[in-house]
Amino acid sequence: MTVLVFKTTVGKRKEIRHLKPFLNRMVEPEGRWNFDLEDCDNILRVETCQHSSKVASLLQEQGFACEEL
Repeated sequence: MTVLVFKTTVGKRKEIRHLKPFLNRMVEPEGRWNFDLEDCDNILRVETCQHSSKVASLLQEQGFACEEL
């Protein structure tokens, strides 16, 4: 399991609720994820076995910018 950290354009709780089912499916069964919207970079932390490009692609497909830090 790896912890990945991303800078995103996700800035609202409503947007997180939209992404929740996609992220949950990606990290199942043991992974976790969370957003830090108080950080200026709207940080997404993901604990997963997936490659970072899959996480970035998922957010980009949903209309958000996502860059691994």
